[in-house]
Amino acid sequence: MMLLAIDTAGVDCSAAVYDASQEKILSSVTERIGKGHAERLMAIIDDVLETAGVALSDITRIAVTIGPGSFTGIRVGVAAARGFALSLSADAVGVTTLSVMARAYLAQDATRPVIAAMDAKRNEIYAQVFGTDGVALTEAAAISLEDLRHLSQIHGAAVTGTASALLAGEVAASEPDRFDIAMVARIGAEAEADAARPKPLYLRGPDAKPQDGFALSRA
Repeated sequence: MMLLAIDTAGVDCSAAVYDASQEKILSSVTERIGKGHAERLMAIIDDVLETAGVALSDITRIAVTIGPGSFTGIRVGVAAARGFALSLSADAVGVTTLSVMARAYLAQDATRPVIAAMDAKRNEIYAQVFGTDGVALTEAAAISLEDLRHLSQIHGAAVTGTASALLAGEVAASEPDRFDIAMVARIGAEAEADAARPKPLYLRGPDAKPQDGFALSRA
């Protein structure tokens, strides 16, 4: 399997080519851009394909981060993955950002469960508990800081991600959450193929909403 991994769910715009038969990343590019993923993604994909020496037609699976994360960024990545999958007749799988965070932590320390926890602002945290084997033990959810503390206690779990700073009593983490594109590729290669297309994982609605009184009537 030759896999193209895409991440636009956070501050990074990333892509990688992964040869699953060799369990090897052939090429990867990560640019920390904050915004503007739609403008940079295709050029980054071209770069990784060229560096890997792989034609787009050789790709048999697309893996894309589906959230939680940036509302707009997630839409960009998912739309690109769906488009590539359709044009290439390739599989497309969604990878949650929380699973990427958890697996990256467990690759360094798998002695106890881990909670991937992102500071979602507005007194909310996106969190999910994973066992030492990387399997999710709870559903991803938007919770409070007290709920996170309780989850950590009852599961005896470590906490990774920007919300760990909040647990430590800090106002906010100094760095945003970032998602290792190599881990996105590996999780995507392991995932079962699904006939359903990847879709965004939103744990709350978008910040931008129509103003009252400005909605257009429909015929």
